[in-house]
Amino acid sequence: MKFESAVQTFLDHLTIERGLSSNSTAAYKRDLKKFETFLSKTDYSFDNLSEEQIMEFEVWLKAQTLSVSSINRNISALKSFYKYCSQEFEIINPLSHVLSSQVPRRLPKALTVKEIASLIEATKRQSNPISLRDHAIIEMLYGTGARVSEIVGIDLNDFSENTVDGTFVTTIKLRGKGSKERIVPLGSFAKSALDEYLVRIRPGLVAKSKSPRAQTALFLNQRGTRLSRQSAWQIISDAADLTGLSGKVSPHVFRHSYATHLLDGGADIRVVQELLGHSSVTTTQIYTLITIDKVREAYATAHPRAN
Repeated sequence: MKFESAVQTFLDHLTIERGLSSNSTAAYKRDLKKFETFLSKTDYSFDNLSEEQIMEFEVWLKAQTLSVSSINRNISALKSFYKYCSQEFEIINPLSHVLSSQVPRRLPKALTVKEIASLIEATKRQSNPISLRDHAIIEMLYGTGARVSEIVGIDLNDFSENTVDGTFVTTIKLRGKGSKERIVPLGSFAKSALDEYLVRIRPGLVAKSKSPRAQTALFLNQRGTRLSRQSAWQIISDAADLTGLSGKVSPHVFRHSYATHLLDGGADIRVVQELLGHSSVTTTQIYTLITIDKVREAYATAHPRAN
C-alpha cells in the first residue's frame, strides 16, 4: 500500500469515525506531511520501519529547529497513524515503545480581572455600531470559558432558559474538540451584552445575508454570514491594541483567565473541569498551580516568619 493512500484512509477515519474537527484533521495531515518529507529523503518504506529509523525521524525534526512540544506532537500523530495502520493493514507498529520527550511545564497566562475589564470596556467605547457585536463576543469568551472556535460555532437554538430553585438561568450549548458538547451557564453581563447585540445589530446583518443557513448562526459578519475564527481573533487583537495589552493576549487568554479566576474564587476543580470540557481533571489541574503560586506569594509577603 502507498503511504499517501494509507494517510488518506487514516484521515477519513479521524473525520468519519472519530468525529474530529477539520482543524484537528488538518493538523494530523501537516504532521504526517513532515514524515512523508523525511521518507522521501531516505530509502525507507513506511510499512517496514524499525524503532531506530523512527528515532532518525525525531533527530531530523530536531534539525528543523522545532520545539520539543512540536516534535512531541509530530510523534503523537505518527503513533496514532501507525496504531491505525497496524489494526487495519497489519503493518508492524515501530512506535509501540517510543516515548515522548519531557516538556518543561509552562503555566497558561491569565490576565487580571482589571485587565479583562479593560478589554471588555475597550469594545464598548467604540462609536461603530458593530462594536456591540464585538462587546458581546468578548463578554461571552470570558463569561463561558469557551474557545474562539466554539464561540463562532454557536447557533441561535443553542440557548436554553430554565428556572432553578426559583432563579431564572440561561445556559448555552458549546461544541468542543472531537464534537463533544457541554452546557455552560451564561452570566448576567454576557447575557445583557448578547441581548443588546441581538436586538440592535443582528437583524441588520441578517438582512444582508443571501444564505438561509447563515441565518442560524449567532455571530455574523458585515456580509451577514457566520463570523470566522480569524475575524473573532482580530476583534480580540484590536481590543488588546486599544488597551496596551497586545503582548499579553492570545486566542486562549479568556479561557485561561476564566479557569484561574473561578479557582481563585473557590470553585471546585471538578466543576471547572466540566465547564472547560476537559476529559480529564489532570488537564484542569495546571490552573491550580497558578493559584498555589499566588498563595505562596501572599504568604511570603505577609507572614513575619516566611523569610
